[in-house]
Amino acid sequence: MSDNNSDEPLAVVGAGVMGTAVAALAVGHGHPVTLIDSSPRAREDAPDRVRFQLRTARMMNALPEDRPVGPLTVAGTQDAAAGASAVIEAVTEDPKEKAAVLAGLAAATGPGTLLVSNTSGVPIEELGDAVPHPEDLVGVHFMNPAYLIPTVEVVLGPRTGDAAARAVHTLLAGLGRRGIVVGDGPGFVTSRLLHRMINDAIELVREGRATPETVDALMRDCIGHRTGPLATADLIGLDNLADSLRVLHDRTGDAAFRPSELLLEKVRRGHLGRKSGRGFYDYEEAIR
Repeated sequence: MSDNNSDEPLAVVGAGVMGTAVAALAVGHGHPVTLIDSSPRAREDAPDRVRFQLRTARMMNALPEDRPVGPLTVAGTQDAAAGASAVIEAVTEDPKEKAAVLAGLAAATGPGTLLVSNTSGVPIEELGDAVPHPEDLVGVHFMNPAYLIPTVEVVLGPRTGDAAARAVHTLLAGLGRRGIVVGDGPGFVTSRLLHRMINDAIELVREGRATPETVDALMRDCIGHRTGPLATADLIGLDNLADSLRVLHDRTGDAAFRPSELLLEKVRRGHLGRKSGRGFYDYEEAIR
């Protein structure tokens, strides 16, 4: 397992919100990136989404000015990851789908290639059962948007090897990211704390005790939460939030993680937050 630098190729699987943001971060630091997704629509949209995020990152001085942008290749099958120095799985927070993707990536790349699961809550030890060499697997929880937030959670499972632990820190340093190692387990640290708070905030709205604007204003101005929990939920994606809460509820048995019925209703209506134009707030003008 080799150290990573800015000219080593990376593969990212999943061309959704997080996958395209991670791809933008990587090409913005000079890495050649293969972005893989089985959906033709996602592949068609991916280059424009990555370019948009690159422009945003540059406007906010979030990328190094002394590195040329790495090339982006879009592919439809996981065998396109062959030859990558590291692969980052960034599919939806569905444990079975993540496990299947990681198994395919392990087969495409072979032993000794760093396998990174971008997960907000699925234990790395659980995902390790899906790959033949769990010593190559590490969890990294990139925050959204990945090209703006410089600190990430790093999760080393019980079977993660020393080589993978070293390689992930080298990879993150090359992406201008600081990794903080936490213990494995459902939700790790950030999701274990944040998702409970967001779910409680949604319940307050469902109960009619406060509007989304009121909840967020109080949490911003009294508690110091930068955006407020409901604006954060819209940024995460309400479908992704619901999936993450289910993971936490199923694995902890804690009723506080059972997704609020108001959250589930919004997901059923397709009100998924910023990415759909509407969630707890209206973003339709912003995405036109």
